[in-house]
Amino acid sequence: MNDSDGGRVRADPPAVEAIDITKRYGSTVALDQAHIRVLPGETHALVGRNGAGKSTLVSILTGLQAPDTGQVLFAGAAAPRLSDRDAWRRHVACVYQKSTIIPQLTVAENLMLNRYDRGRSGLISWRSLRQRARDLLAVWSVDVDVDAKAKDLSVEQRQFVEIARALSFGARFIILDEPTAQLDAAAIARLFGHIRDLQTQGVTFLFISHHLQEVYEICDMVTVFRDARHVVTAPVADLPRGELVAAMTGEATALDVPRSRTAPAGEAGVVLDVAGLRLDGLFEDITFQVGAGEIVGLAGAGGSGKTEVAEAIVGLRAPDAGAIIVDGRTPRAGHVGAALACGVGFVPQDRHHQGLVAGMSVADNTTMTIPERLGTAGFLSTRRRDAIAGTLIDALAIKTPGPDLPVSGLSGGNQQKVVMARALANDPKVLVLITPTAGVDVRSKEFLLDKIDEVATAGTGAIVASDELDDLRICDRVLVMFQGRIVAEMPSGWRDHDLVAAMEGLTVDA
Repeated sequence: MNDSDGGRVRADPPAVEAIDITKRYGSTVALDQAHIRVLPGETHALVGRNGAGKSTLVSILTGLQAPDTGQVLFAGAAAPRLSDRDAWRRHVACVYQKSTIIPQLTVAENLMLNRYDRGRSGLISWRSLRQRARDLLAVWSVDVDVDAKAKDLSVEQRQFVEIARALSFGARFIILDEPTAQLDAAAIARLFGHIRDLQTQGVTFLFISHHLQEVYEICDMVTVFRDARHVVTAPVADLPRGELVAAMTGEATALDVPRSRTAPAGEAGVVLDVAGLRLDGLFEDITFQVGAGEIVGLAGAGGSGKTEVAEAIVGLRAPDAGAIIVDGRTPRAGHVGAALACGVGFVPQDRHHQGLVAGMSVADNTTMTIPERLGTAGFLSTRRRDAIAGTLIDALAIKTPGPDLPVSGLSGGNQQKVVMARALANDPKVLVLITPTAGVDVRSKEFLLDKIDEVATAGTGAIVASDELDDLRICDRVLVMFQGRIVAEMPSGWRDHDLVAAMEGLTVDA
């Protein structure tokens, strides 16, 4: 399978080819004679654990940095000089997990940034700019109002705008870096439909994702990197999931084996009691309990209300009615500090915007919820902070040279472990997690799910709000939400089909 391209013979040169790419950062080898070949019109997956070299390859394929050795070819021709940014834009674009759209500008202004039409007076012709933007979106079937502010767009709409902007420069090779990390199932389906439509128009995609089921759904070919090296390239249809995971990890993964855990004893005390919770327009009549040592899932598609319920429990939202009781105490509604004081730990949905302070160290990020334990009289003891952080770093197996490293220097999987460490720092009675394995590699996902299981076994109640089936498999039961209500409760051992059907509202009476 290695570099076989499935035995297919294509007369056209590859849309892009990276040949024997090596890149070092000091003593660290980020890429070691790695290579990839993407044929015209393909959707080609690039997968691997965090630290495998994917991000480094993307930076080289987009001209952000040069390899130490090796070369990049576009349609058989050498890549442009790094200084020629316009030439790179005509060859390749990347839609990143973190949007590069400028929130304060309109869609039209973002699409035509630095390419504004000007009249005789030298002033910008706004009418012409908006018309060019409409024409561009129409060509690529993107249904977005050109006068809308980018900050008001959904994640899905921003991605479509970024793709359209890339295509407007002439690029027909688009890199999608974790494009589904913040999308619900319906938005993912629309994105994949758009990708297929663009393929028919000659657009080629490199698809980077940790969600292996998406690779099988949308991609033609897959390339695996491991430990900075190319491992295999094969047609997706010819590579069973188990073999793909083994290629990524070097061994089989426990995610292929159905998870099971011993449910807490029936007499276990209630650590979370949610009664009659309502927030107008988002959810209503939410009632459930979580026992000590129990893991309860909150499942649902986008707009179901699952995320908002979880955020209400941790104090990010103030419900209009109902009660939240944590281990016998009632925190003030809509107050995060009060929820923490009552014993709530929290892993948010988006680690980049909600979970981490990128400029701060690993030690500061892991301990920021427990300032009272870091010193006295308002003074911080760095020795005490680093000792606590060191314990958390060991407990979560965070790969860092030390507690002082800026958290931005960690891989995605290790950043998520830092978020988890902070959630556990105050020894919570209730742990609330929203899509806890989003954007991490297979091994990190397995580790994080095992950690949730371990924490629950020690007596903490946990809520996992997610539409990722692997996240929900560890739950003792799953509450399914649809249009702001709990519509089903499923014990462990549920079938994928039944859970997904309930999440899509198929259990709701017509």
